[in-house]
Amino acid sequence: MDQSGKKTRCSVGIIAHNEEKNIGTLLQAIIDQHLRQVEITEIIVVASGCTDETIPIVQKYQQRDPRIKLLVQPRREGKTSAINLFLQEAKEDICVQESADTLPREDAVEHLVRMFADPAIGMTGAHKMPVDTPDHLVQLFTHLRLRMEHQLCLDIPRLGEMIAYRKVFDRIPPDVATDEAFVEALVIQRGLDVKYAPDAIVYNTGPTTVKDFIKQRRRNHAGHLYLKHKYGHAVSSIQTPRVVKVALKEVWGAIRLLGVLAALALLEGWSRLLGWYDFAIRRDRHTVWDMAYTQKSDVRRQREETQAQIDAQPMAAALLVEHEVE
Repeated sequence: MDQSGKKTRCSVGIIAHNEEKNIGTLLQAIIDQHLRQVEITEIIVVASGCTDETIPIVQKYQQRDPRIKLLVQPRREGKTSAINLFLQEAKEDICVQESADTLPREDAVEHLVRMFADPAIGMTGAHKMPVDTPDHLVQLFTHLRLRMEHQLCLDIPRLGEMIAYRKVFDRIPPDVATDEAFVEALVIQRGLDVKYAPDAIVYNTGPTTVKDFIKQRRRNHAGHLYLKHKYGHAVSSIQTPRVVKVALKEVWGAIRLLGVLAALALLEGWSRLLGWYDFAIRRDRHTVWDMAYTQKSDVRRQREETQAQIDAQPMAAALLVEHEVE
């Protein structure tokens, strides 16, 4: 809410190209957002060169919710062109822009937009989380990269996939490929702040082959280099010292994990040796054993404390979900 107590109103823009598998679920997720200080007044879908069932699906949802508007580009003209159509149509000062191949958590828009009650805020970005399990090496790369990106964003935001911004510009130049980074540059040039919203969770899938992983990272890096070359803005992910700092934290974490695993192996081996002694030599210790009294804690209280920590740390929640799935 703003200082007068009114809700912060926003326009939501979705850029879609052949997203029949995702667009319906995404629209329903936007419709079902849990909002308290924020109001979504319109949901604008730009269907860019779609040849599948994306447009008919959006039209069905239009019948359910009058806020949904459909803009159709007969042929694909690039994401920047589609974003400019959204900007022309959007009537609110705050715009939420989301890729059609993502899915926001039920409170993502609230966490993104309520920050604009502060007039110094010009842009906010969501916390990206992968939904595919890291069963293969490339998927593990994606999980690791997004975890590092999260840590980087806590220092200097590098926003993408789902962003919100003040409409302090009318359009994006057609030569820009990395639209989120360009919006970040424009906002900073106008003296406004860019903030990361770690509680605004947006889910997406990563590439599943090495070829696609390289294709995605190559495209993004080329776009960021072009942005720095022509417009003088360097996103945090190409600031090598900061990336190295985050990477070293991951390396230290891996070393600590190896140490913990080694200690666990030693304790488990010693415990099994003592168990064999109780069974083979003493033959009575396995029936009436020494109690592990520190295990006799208040289970409900401990569960509540753990849940509070998970609520405060979205990454911990993600790890818990992965553990439960396994």
